Amino acid sequence: MRLTVFWQRMADHFGPGYADTFARDHVMTELGGRTVHEALDAGWEAKDVWRAVCGTMNVPSENR
Repeated sequence: MRLTVFWQRMADHFGPGYADTFARDHVMTELGGRTVHEALDAGWEAKDVWRAVCGTMNVPSENR
């Protein structure tokens, strides 16, 4: 998954204003105690980060 697709999905789910706030501030155990930004910066694949977000935030299956 390209980062542009990842960020578009984040914006579609959380709204364009809240997506970055969530990604910057919400620490997720599924990402090893990292935020979305930290996981991506650490080299995690965008698709794996998106799957973690989907599982944690109950993203509807049609949007996964």
